[in-house]
Amino acid sequence: MKSNKKLAVWMPVIVAVAFVIGLYIGANLFKNGPEWNTRVKIGEIMDLISDQYVDEVNTDSILEASIPDILAKLDPHTVYIPASELQGTNEALDGSFGGIGVVFTMMNDTATVMEVVSGGPAEKVGVLAGDRIVTVNDSIVAGIKLDSESLRKKLKGPKGSSVLIGIKRSNSSELLSFDVVRGDIPVNAVDASYMIRPGIGYIRINKFGRTTYMEFMNAMVSLRAEGARKIILDLRGNTGGYMEPAILMANEFLGVGMPIVSTHGRTGNIESDFSGDGQGAFGDTELVVVIDEGSASASEIFAGAIQDNDRGLIVGRRSFGKGLVQRQIELPDSSAIRLTTARYYTPSGRCIQKPYTLGSAEDYELEIYTRFDKGEGFSADSIKVDTTKIYSTASGRTVYGGGGIMPDVYVASDTAGITPYYIKVFNAGMLHRYAFLFTDINRDALTSATSVLELMDMLPQDEILLNEFIEFARTEGNIPPRWYYINISRDLIVRQLKSLIASDVLGQPALFEVSNEGDPAIMRAIQELKQGNAVAPITGKPQK
Repeated sequence: MKSNKKLAVWMPVIVAVAFVIGLYIGANLFKNGPEWNTRVKIGEIMDLISDQYVDEVNTDSILEASIPDILAKLDPHTVYIPASELQGTNEALDGSFGGIGVVFTMMNDTATVMEVVSGGPAEKVGVLAGDRIVTVNDSIVAGIKLDSESLRKKLKGPKGSSVLIGIKRSNSSELLSFDVVRGDIPVNAVDASYMIRPGIGYIRINKFGRTTYMEFMNAMVSLRAEGARKIILDLRGNTGGYMEPAILMANEFLGVGMPIVSTHGRTGNIESDFSGDGQGAFGDTELVVVIDEGSASASEIFAGAIQDNDRGLIVGRRSFGKGLVQRQIELPDSSAIRLTTARYYTPSGRCIQKPYTLGSAEDYELEIYTRFDKGEGFSADSIKVDTTKIYSTASGRTVYGGGGIMPDVYVASDTAGITPYYIKVFNAGMLHRYAFLFTDINRDALTSATSVLELMDMLPQDEILLNEFIEFARTEGNIPPRWYYINISRDLIVRQLKSLIASDVLGQPALFEVSNEGDPAIMRAIQELKQGNAVAPITGKPQK
């Protein structure tokens, strides 16, 4: 009630100041005319509020609260980042953060270590997967309903500082203490890299950060050494990041002079223009790029460069459609604005930015759900392309602008096995809980496995695993069996249980090794490569 009263008092002030700041930002960012009067108005209004407003208010706080609302009147990708959030926002793309190097999950109000980052601080002092974190710096963190983010904040801190954690381990009756010195923890962009079939390598990339290009190159070199001459590059759900890694990756597949991407600012003039330098290491590699509605920005730059140069095959569903370039401008108080300064264009000249209305960020984000409502996720015939924006690839194939990258080979969203029973056990977290419990009980035996193949041979038969899970969901989640639906969801449930167990035992890459075997888009990518449909030799001639 108190918070609502405060909001009622502050709202008229925030709205008024937001209007004035809007005039100020408009004058400074988007007009060339005099700014003196607008600045005077802002100062006068702030003085009036400070001197005469009925309640005492912090005008700096009002301004801070108003900035996001002002920027929300622009395009959906121009945003304000408060100083308190800037470091965390940058960490995800910069490739490291200060911490102890564990992946944990909250189980029964206690954080259980699921994975210890190789080479990280926690591994160096002996923390193991399966350990329960009971105390942090002598403060109890178990059994008190502490959420994951609060515990994460306790574990993170300045590099070089120490944190004392108390651990409960299954083979010890005493609480174990570990003094961990916080350090840089790699934030990997490559989720998985392995030989999915003889001669075919698979790489999944989750973002385009500062380390993405080097991680990609390491994965490619390793796969080539194992005999991969064909590659599946999985960019589904990759929302982008920095443009430079996408350009560098595309260059590895393209010939000299082959265009990659260009950016145009407000006047329409080319601000930057990137083409292949002829030094790429993988010009002879057959390539399939897998995308979906979650692939955006830098993912679309890479996919667009490959598609427009006819250099590989794009498989999946239409990408998000983000063709705007942001520049992050840090302000004197260590906050920042990510300001849209240009549009990017693929080699054929198309901008794949989907339509938007200024100030309509919510509608813009909901567009993905609208696609599925109209059937686009399940039928290629439901996709509506903008026939006023027609372009041609290097070989003359027709492609469209104005709404994402259209795949060369459409693969519908996989709904096989999705039933009311599956949705209920999934939403209740039963799959994850059972997989963790199974792993925890059998950890000593399972950790002897050195590969996914070895691990799968150690698991119970599918029927046994399924029945044990159904009983677990009944007793622990109060979810009764519904056999009609269970029989439909059988394969999906078993595959997900196996992939989660593999992740718990061998780490996240193993999850994809298991789950990919039932993934229609990946299976189609393998088929296209085997049939030679992704062959596109480099001619070395630039596109005209």
